Amino acid sequence: MPSLAERLAVSRPTTVFERMSALARETGAINLGQGFPDLPDPPELIAAAQRALAQRSNQYPPMRGLAELRRAVAAYYRQEQDLAVSEDEVIVTSGATEALAASLLALVEPGDEVVLVQPCYDAYLPLIERAGGTVRFVNLAPPHWTLDPAALAAAIGPRTRGLVLNTPNNPVGAALGRAALEAVGALCQVHDLWLVCDEVWEGMVLDGTPHLSALALPTLRDRTVKIGSAGKIFSLTGWKVGWAVAAPPLAAAIAARHQFLTFTTATPLQWAVAEGLTLPTAWHAAHRHRYARAKERLVAGLGAAGYVVLPAAGTWFVTIDLAASGLPADDEAIAAALVERAGVASIPVSAFYAQRPERGYLRLCFAKDDATLDEAVRRLAAFRREERTA
Repeated sequence: MPSLAERLAVSRPTTVFERMSALARETGAINLGQGFPDLPDPPELIAAAQRALAQRSNQYPPMRGLAELRRAVAAYYRQEQDLAVSEDEVIVTSGATEALAASLLALVEPGDEVVLVQPCYDAYLPLIERAGGTVRFVNLAPPHWTLDPAALAAAIGPRTRGLVLNTPNNPVGAALGRAALEAVGALCQVHDLWLVCDEVWEGMVLDGTPHLSALALPTLRDRTVKIGSAGKIFSLTGWKVGWAVAAPPLAAAIAARHQFLTFTTATPLQWAVAEGLTLPTAWHAAHRHRYARAKERLVAGLGAAGYVVLPAAGTWFVTIDLAASGLPADDEAIAAALVERAGVASIPVSAFYAQRPERGYLRLCFAKDDATLDEAVRRLAAFRREERTA
């Protein structure tokens, strides 16, 4: 089967997250690389899933998702973000990555250009290319990882049809404020662009500022697809329950692609997420507090060890500025050395770039228990001392 072998030969390599996690397993390193928590699972959600397995249907749900879950998503956004979203604007998917895939397959035609903002989640580029599109890149500006509207405007060409944004951003945690989103909205209006806004970290904004959705801006309301994730909101990454939210014409196009990707998502987990989304605001605040506390612990430990940590509004990650910390600004080499010599796995931020990468930064996940974070800090402190005295 030479044609099949040829197609397989040009497939993309395994992601850096999987490679670093595999290396951590092989070496016994502390895994602060891949973004999954080891804090206790929310008992309310586990109990809801158990009840659903025993008492609800385990057969196919509707293709767009259980009506109860779609209503719960809309109610959650009204409660937490003051967004007016209706049930028919929600498409339930098997994780946020499938929501991204269905959205981009619906929006990108062969030959279209899409603007990506780097650093960015590694699925964006291959999904756009799979749909036949090409990409132009704009970089956020460290150390505060700000978006320059002029640079974004300069990247828009005659074949540009849309933008993909991520707020809060993975890997660096920066959240787009109202001024930045208004600038994006103005550009989308002038150039008649759609926007896919990956907001999966909306429930993990840890600096006290409310999450601002692109759907909250009138200029973006009818041209935006908002991507959400129960796995991130409830810290249950293995559940793979996500959704896309968009105005009805966009939602219908996304649903048409979704039906031929995964078609549906596990019914009991949909029931459990629907129940979880009805939890009060106080519950969500307490859930976030566990992660804010873990972040504070890691940032304080890294600071005491001489590392410079950049500010981040959200996600489960913090970013180390290597040069400011007195280390070589080769993030790939430092990440490899940390696994081999210190027994700590991290992710080089340059892995989140397709071109013109920033190479002086490392991403660390803080969604771990106290003992794991403290041991990681001890190892990282020893590594820095050795590097600076070598």
